[in-house]
Amino acid sequence: MSRLAGKRALITGGARGIGLAFAQAYVREGASVVLLDLDGEAATRAAAAIGPAASARRLDVSKPDEIDAAVAELAAVAPIDILVNNAALFDMAPVNEVSEASYDRLFSVNVKGSLFMMRAVSRAMIEAGRGGKIINMASQAGRRGEALVTVYCATKAAVISLTQSAGLALIRHGINVNAIAPGVVDGEHWSHVDSLFARYENRPLGEKKRLVGEAVPFGRMGTPEDLTGMAIFLASAESNYVVAQTYNVDGGNWMS
Repeated sequence: MSRLAGKRALITGGARGIGLAFAQAYVREGASVVLLDLDGEAATRAAAAIGPAASARRLDVSKPDEIDAAVAELAAVAPIDILVNNAALFDMAPVNEVSEASYDRLFSVNVKGSLFMMRAVSRAMIEAGRGGKIINMASQAGRRGEALVTVYCATKAAVISLTQSAGLALIRHGINVNAIAPGVVDGEHWSHVDSLFARYENRPLGEKKRLVGEAVPFGRMGTPEDLTGMAIFLASAESNYVVAQTYNVDGGNWMS
C-alpha cells in the first residue's frame, strides 16, 4: 500500500531541485501535491510534467498576507495533510561585508516564510481536525557557523529552533513538526554557490564544488533524491511518534 495514499501536500520552492524531487516522490506514494513557488510558470510546468496529481500556485513566502490567502484558498478545496517548507535563498560574504539587504532577503524567505507558512497551515490543519505533518528544511549550516556564510547559517539555525518550538506547540493537535538537515546537495544553485566561493576564496571556478564533494564521508555530494526517503518517512504515519527533531541527511558530514 502506498505510504501517503489520500494525503495532500503543499511544497514551497516546489518548482525545481529538492522541492520537485519531494513532489515526485510523494505522488509515487499516493499523495497529491501543490507546488508553491515564486516562479509560478516554472511551478506550472513542473506540475504538468508530474501529472494530474500535481498542481501549482505562485506564492511569495516572504509576504504573510499572500501566504494566508493562498492557504485559505487551498484549504477550502480540500484538507492539507502535509507541508514542506523548502523555499530558501543563499548568499555569502565575510561578516565585515554583510549587507543589510542580503540579511533581510535571506531572513524574509528562510525564516519568516517558514514561520508564517507554519502558522497558516497549522491553523487549517487544526480546523480540519485531521492532524498533519510539517517538514522544515534546515541544513548542516544550521548546526555550525561557517566563516563566509554567517547569515545563511543563522537562518538555518533559526529553522531548527522554529522546528523545536512549533513541534512542542502543535503535537497536542496531532501535528508533527520535524526537519531535515541536508549537507551539500548538487543542483543548479551550485553554480552560484561555487562562483561566490571562487570570489571570496580566490579559487578557480569548479574547485570548491569538487573539494566539497570529496570531503563528504560518503564520497560525493548529495542529490535531491537522496533526501526523499526521509521526506516520505516524516510525512507518513511511520513518524507519528517523532516530534520536534531535525534529521541529518548529509552523507556523514555532521554527527549530532
